[in-house]
This record gives sequence, C-alpha cells and structure tokens, in this order.
Amino acid sequence: MKKILQLLAYPMAVLLILSSCKKDENKVYLEGGKAPVLTTSTNDVILAPGTESQPGIAFSWTNPDYMFTTGVSSQDVTYNLEIDTLGADFKSGNKYVTSISKALGVSYTKGELNSILGNNMQVPTGKQYTLQARVISSLGSTQAAKLTSETVSFKANPFTPPPAVEPPTTGELFLIGNGTPGGDATGWDNPVPVPTQKFTKISNTKYEITIDLIGGKSLLFIPKNGDWGDKYGWAGGNNENPVQGSIDLRRGGGDIKTPPSSAKYKIVVDFQIGKFTITKI
Repeated sequence: MKKILQLLAYPMAVLLILSSCKKDENKVYLEGGKAPVLTTSTNDVILAPGTESQPGIAFSWTNPDYMFTTGVSSQDVTYNLEIDTLGADFKSGNKYVTSISKALGVSYTKGELNSILGNNMQVPTGKQYTLQARVISSLGSTQAAKLTSETVSFKANPFTPPPAVEPPTTGELFLIGNGTPGGDATGWDNPVPVPTQKFTKISNTKYEITIDLIGGKSLLFIPKNGDWGDKYGWAGGNNENPVQGSIDLRRGGGDIKTPPSSAKYKIVVDFQIGKFTITKI
C-alpha cells in the first residue's frame, strides 16, 4: 500500500473523489504540498495625500503544488492574504484578510493600502508602522490542507484616508423607523421627533444616540429630518443584517433590523470606517 504523507498542519489529510465504483483504485489521495513562499515588491511604502493613484505594494507567492496520487494539481487553491501590525501575531481583531482564488499575487495602490490601514485595520494615522504579512493556501470550499507561508515585513506611514462612506453634508443625522419609540404607532412617519431621535455629532464622521428600541422592527438613518431624498442603511438586503458587532454601513442601504429584545441601546455610526453598532445598555 502506498504510504501517505502525514501533514500535521492539515485539518484533513485525505481528499476523496467519489465515483459509482468504490474500489481503492478509484480513490484519489492528497499526498502533500509545500508552503507558499511570499514576497513583496517593496519593504517601505511612503504614503502621502496626492499619491493615492501611485503603485503601493505588490504581494506574490509561489504555488503550493498540492500533490495527489494522480499528480500535481492546484486548480482549486484559495489564498488568504493576512496583514497585521508587528507583534500582533495575526491575532488582532482588526487584522486585514482578503481571499484570492487561484491567482498567485495581488497589488495595491497607495490609496488602497492607506485605506486598508486607516479604515480596515483602524491604526492611528500620522506615524510609521511595521506591518507583517503572510499567505495561507487551502483546498476547496472546506479550506482543507492549509499551508502557511513565512511572514514578511514592510513599513508604511498611513495618513487619514477619506471616509469609507460619505458622511452627511447636513452635519446632522436622525433615526427613523418602526423600531423607534416614535415609530411604534406611526410607522415610518417623517419627520421624526426631536431631539429624542436626533444623533449627537461626535466628529465630522461619527454620530451617536442612546434610545429605547422596539425589538424585531426596522430602522434607517436620515441626514435631513422630514426628507426621504437621502438615507443610510446597512450594506445588504432589508432586515437581513446581523444585530451584533460592527455592521457594514451603506448610503442608500437596506432597512436595519433591530435586536430581538426591546430595551435601551446605544447606536454608533462611524462613517470613517463605514460601520455602525447597536449595543444594549
């Protein structure tokens, strides 16, 4: 019997291609592979306003050459590129992760990299950071047979990027919907009661409100009370949003479903990172 290479890092050591015949010769086994080798186009990216369209950094990696009993095959390989700050060991909650199918590289302009650092990873701007990157290869939708590259480092000095979602030009934000105290009986009547359903402006890109919400109903954010010409919702279909954690914000987005329990909540809308949270008080 052919010896199968045992790969300790693999969540599963054998992949089977099933056919109507169940004889051993119809089974295809994964025998091994080698961790991809990751390289960068530069180890120091100078970021500054006005350079957003310039090339920033490119990542490339080698094929892991997954070996089956039928030969080498990497046609279903997915690569996850991870970026985190030095010392975080890729465990920080704001590390950047992107999934790339089959391709052996990805590149970012200076504007894209700056947005990743400032908006996705939310590192304070105005100072230089040492970042670390790695790539993890895997097979199929189950992400089996993971292989992780060595870590590479590069430096960058992010500046404050444009907000991920354009903030209201009115400088105001209001809460509307049948999940609000004023909306229980009146539904989606507009204008809404003020000041009870008016957000407090914390900065040009952040707004907060603490309010009693009705469980299992809907909300939206509007920048002008009494006007349906503009709105902000969540980035998916109506009432399909998660009700915990950071939720993706979108101008013109879908209705926001309130948490299941009626209670007092704090809503924070952060246009800089394009997220909002609804937290029970």
